[in-house]
Amino acid sequence: ISFTSLSQTLCRNHGSSNTHVAGTGVMCSNLAVSAKTNTHYGIKTLSSAAVLSTKKCVPCNTKDLRPMTEEAANQLMPQVSGWDLVNDCGTLKLHRSWKVKTFTKGLEFFQEVASVAEAEGHHPDLHLVGWNNVKIDIWTHSVGGLTENDFILAAKVNGLDVQHLLSKKLSKPAQNSG
Repeated sequence: ISFTSLSQTLCRNHGSSNTHVAGTGVMCSNLAVSAKTNTHYGIKTLSSAAVLSTKKCVPCNTKDLRPMTEEAANQLMPQVSGWDLVNDCGTLKLHRSWKVKTFTKGLEFFQEVASVAEAEGHHPDLHLVGWNNVKIDIWTHSVGGLTENDFILAAKVNGLDVQHLLSKKLSKPAQNSG
């Protein structure tokens, strides 16, 4: 049996998806890169992005909690589409921006995020800039950097049904008024 056909069988039979098996050109769907791997028949496969959004944040007072490296954070980034990894004076953070329809829709957006944050016991920095620019920064303040908790929260924010709050207008270039 070839390595390619074995990897295709693993993707099909073991629920692994969107997994690229190195050297085979095989890509299964619906799974993003994760820092954690599973082993099937001695071959490491990647964990599902959906798994990240189903996890629960661990308490930040855990003594074993340490900030992750930039390399580890980059491995998790594909699981939180739309978010940017930023280095703010040596502190790694997740950052994302949205445009909302109105100022009050921005506050509604924050209420949705607050409900998730409270349920997880993990609280992001929320910014309403101008009247319709919503920005969120997530990092684990107690360790001064990113932990898996931050990616869990970002994945859960991504799963919120907030389309009705967001502006559908794209930014338009300035037009001459003359």
